[in-house]
Amino acid sequence: MKKTVKLLAIASSFAFLANVANADTFIKMVSGPSGGSWYPLGAKIMQTFQAKIKGTATSNTSGGGISNVMSVDDGDAQFGFTYAHTVANGYNGKGKFKKARKNVRYFATLYPAAFQVAVRADSKIKGFEDMKAANISPGKPKWTGTAFCESILKDYGFNFDTIKKNGGVVHMVSYKESVALMKDGQADVFMAATSVPQASFLELENSPGIRFIGLPPHRLDRIVKNNPGYIKAVIPSSAYKTNPFDIPTLGIVTSAIVHKDLPDDLVYKMAKVFWENHAEFAKVKSIWNKVVLKEAVTGSAIPIHPGVAKYYKEVGVM
Repeated sequence: MKKTVKLLAIASSFAFLANVANADTFIKMVSGPSGGSWYPLGAKIMQTFQAKIKGTATSNTSGGGISNVMSVDDGDAQFGFTYAHTVANGYNGKGKFKKARKNVRYFATLYPAAFQVAVRADSKIKGFEDMKAANISPGKPKWTGTAFCESILKDYGFNFDTIKKNGGVVHMVSYKESVALMKDGQADVFMAATSVPQASFLELENSPGIRFIGLPPHRLDRIVKNNPGYIKAVIPSSAYKTNPFDIPTLGIVTSAIVHKDLPDDLVYKMAKVFWENHAEFAKVKSIWNKVVLKEAVTGSAIPIHPGVAKYYKEVGVM
């Protein structure tokens, strides 16, 4: 059996290499972690690009909001998911970015996401003020959710170092690993900036059971004011059976970006395929139903790629 699986993997690799060798253009996408919405959506989008844009081969790999901007800017990837405020910070060299990332261009505004924070149902943690010595799992270092967590903790007067000095642990791992840590009791808090509802939280809701942590209005107002690009959001009570009421939290808008040097005609074709196959992407994740063509450039704060701009002008978006 192992031998068969190995042979299939090798055959698949050869098939992929053959596709790349026969293609005029290779498009690599950086999406999101396994267990989130970005990764399966990215896989479907790349599959569709390869099937419908002649002469292309594609791939999809995991990433995070901040690191994806860096990957596209560096040319390690040509297409990626991120957030509107994150790419704006990257382009201008602000926030978590030590230098301006001028090689990125806007492709599309997608759907809203919310910062979701959950503790085990039997946890004594009632709010962020109770996390000064907790075992938390906020995401990997260059993920947007991790940056959200740092912004919130700063408003509460402490940081990751405080948690570690007090005997707590900051697990900077993937969604999948975070779920395992929560189930094993090795993590007290799981955080993620992602669509609502989200599979990892639904899994934890079933076992071991979780409770969501929100932000009081005065904290939320101040954090949004001090962090341009952040917006207010709500995890509706209808999203999870655990929630008896809406949970106020931070929000962001998911965006897609491309490298500036992609040919205009290719990006035009990508835009056309991207929007004409909307229904197929919605089958992968229902959150895609919130992606609306007329809002395709809403919140864009960096230059829009000329190829996608041509498409948007044709359909009356610009």
